[in-house]
Amino acid sequence: MVTAILREHPELALFLCLALGFLIGRIKIGTFKIGVVLGTLFAGVLIGQLDIEIPGIVKTIFFDFFLFSTGYKVGPQFFQGFKKNAFPQLLLTLVICLACLLVAYSVSVFLGYDVGTAAGLLAGAFSESTVIGTASDAISHLNLDDAEKTRLINNIPVAYSVTYLVGATSFVFFLTAIAPKLLGIDLVKESEQLAEIISGETEQEYGPGMKSAYQRWIIRAYRITNEKWIGISISEFERLISNKNIVIQRVRHRNQLLDPKPDTIIHKDDVMVIMAQHGIILDSLFSIGPEVLDEELLNFPLAHLDVTITNKAIEGMTVKSLRKSSFYHGLMLNKITRENHEIPLESKTVLNRGDILNLSGRPAKLEEAAKEIGYLDRLSPETDIIFVGLGIVLGGLLGLLSVTLFGVSVTLTTSGGALVMGLIFGWLHSRTPVFGRIPEPALWIFDNVGLATFIGLVGLAAGPSFISGLKETGFGILLAGVAVALIPHIIGLYFGRYILKINPIILLGAQTGAGTSTIGLKAVQDASGSKFPVLGYTIPYALANILLTAFGPILVGMMS
Repeated sequence: MVTAILREHPELALFLCLALGFLIGRIKIGTFKIGVVLGTLFAGVLIGQLDIEIPGIVKTIFFDFFLFSTGYKVGPQFFQGFKKNAFPQLLLTLVICLACLLVAYSVSVFLGYDVGTAAGLLAGAFSESTVIGTASDAISHLNLDDAEKTRLINNIPVAYSVTYLVGATSFVFFLTAIAPKLLGIDLVKESEQLAEIISGETEQEYGPGMKSAYQRWIIRAYRITNEKWIGISISEFERLISNKNIVIQRVRHRNQLLDPKPDTIIHKDDVMVIMAQHGIILDSLFSIGPEVLDEELLNFPLAHLDVTITNKAIEGMTVKSLRKSSFYHGLMLNKITRENHEIPLESKTVLNRGDILNLSGRPAKLEEAAKEIGYLDRLSPETDIIFVGLGIVLGGLLGLLSVTLFGVSVTLTTSGGALVMGLIFGWLHSRTPVFGRIPEPALWIFDNVGLATFIGLVGLAAGPSFISGLKETGFGILLAGVAVALIPHIIGLYFGRYILKINPIILLGAQTGAGTSTIGLKAVQDASGSKFPVLGYTIPYALANILLTAFGPILVGMMS
């Protein structure tokens, strides 16, 4: 009865696949987490044994959502990467990705794999699920009968499922255990040295849900009793104390609560709310008068909002320079996010256009500073669907164009076009955030659910022939997966370190980006006890997503 219901209502099979896939994705084997992609593939293959048919257009729709969101996320860093100082990371990514394509092709030819298995090998060993979609679309356009096309397309998830496991685990082991030995470094010591170079101090890493008890900025109330500070203005007080490293947020004067101006005069027994760095509170404020608890005075709105950098004048500025800007006075910088990853908040960190600054301060002051920095995110839950829909349509039209290389017709396909247009539209949004907003929860849906649905449908279609395909492929696919996963990165390791002279910590982060492996990035960060690997991750990740997605049809052409 269950089989009949699922066949009659295939939409229920799809949602069952998603639920089961996300559940399987939570399973951990040691430090390796199966993840949503592999989980939904397994769930799709399992439910697919019931021979359930779902129209192929559903798969295409969700895949387009996923690819557009991927391009949208990495677009700002992708175009940022074409700047001169990012050239080593771009070159490293190009070398690693080309090596991946050539190794996958060579191994497939040597072992006699068909084009579907070769595409699955490339997709799985390098954790690039988009290859499944672009390669499948390319195979569907080959001059073959429908039965043969179906067989080849169904072989892709077979090879992907096996090589994803061995590829991801061997890659993580290589980066954290083998690569440091090949380079003759200690990850922890190397990250500490890099931290001292960049910030003059070492980092402290804490587990999920935890952060340092130390607060760099604190707020206190003081009663002014020292004659030295009576009769001067607020601006003069701030200048004399610490050269504008403190901010007077509020003042109580004769039971009146005031929002002070720079020319406000300080009187005896005024109570001032002072925001300052911890060290200044201890070193400089003990002499102005006693600290007091004034809940009414301390109870005022303090905004915590994100501001996206769009101003060219801010791009290329260091955090230290930003803090010295006149418009920054009165604000606290809490964190910097680049391409959905938090980057180190250090004085020498260079800011890029599209970076998101999480700032705290009085609402009016934040509004004023946002005008100088870029765009203030007002936390609207709305998604600009006009922007999304138009982007996918334009991308699809672009993807219909084709060129002939070496006698082989190569096209982006409508899905590949969605990725390219996502890049462009994501970059445009980072420049002019007033339009094209996709809130993080909506982006998560497009990204994770879009990909999971696509992969689940691939598994459902391949389910009936999955077991037979795995038997036909044989256990040699395990060694093939390891070879494709590691050989390009061994080449990249030596090329990046000794030819491009990239810092080892940044290099390992760049290799995780070139391998499109968020798991690898997290592993390197954990092993080094540092956030700094992410500085090498973002640009290679953006470029690798484009290259590997395009390599799906290219590999199909090479193998045909």
